[in-house]
Amino acid sequence: MAVAFLLYVVAEIAAVWAVGSAVGVLGTIALLFAGAFVGSWLARREGGRAFRAFAESARLGRPADAEKELTDGMLIGLGGLLILLPGFVSDVIGLLFILPPTRSVARKVWQKRMARRAVKFANRTRGPVMVMDSEVVVDAPPAEAAKKQPPVIEGRIVEG
Repeated sequence: MAVAFLLYVVAEIAAVWAVGSAVGVLGTIALLFAGAFVGSWLARREGGRAFRAFAESARLGRPADAEKELTDGMLIGLGGLLILLPGFVSDVIGLLFILPPTRSVARKVWQKRMARRAVKFANRTRGPVMVMDSEVVVDAPPAEAAKKQPPVIEGRIVEG
């Protein structure tokens, strides 16, 4: 994780240096402020849309759509945070999380990753499970139900 953060910092410095060499110091500062302003406006607009869509799907009782809208809201919030960080690399990544076409790709990747992690976590704590329609389905009875049943000892009784 430390290596990724170091690479991010180096990429941000290189991007600011390259833009500064091309447009000058004042132009670079103006571009950073303009990116933060436009990005925050876009994040606010898309966040409002995602919230209204979430409220509508929750009101109509559609959990699959509500999950989609909730994930969209999370990605928009993360994109807005990245845009407010100074730097051009974070602005581009944040913009990718905010724009609807690229956000849908990020949402699918995020949901697949979370489904795999949910199965991995549930397998570790409850036994074999799988995820269907964003719900964890247990194949075997829970460990608590197995403990409540009396033990069965197989064999035969020998009298003698």
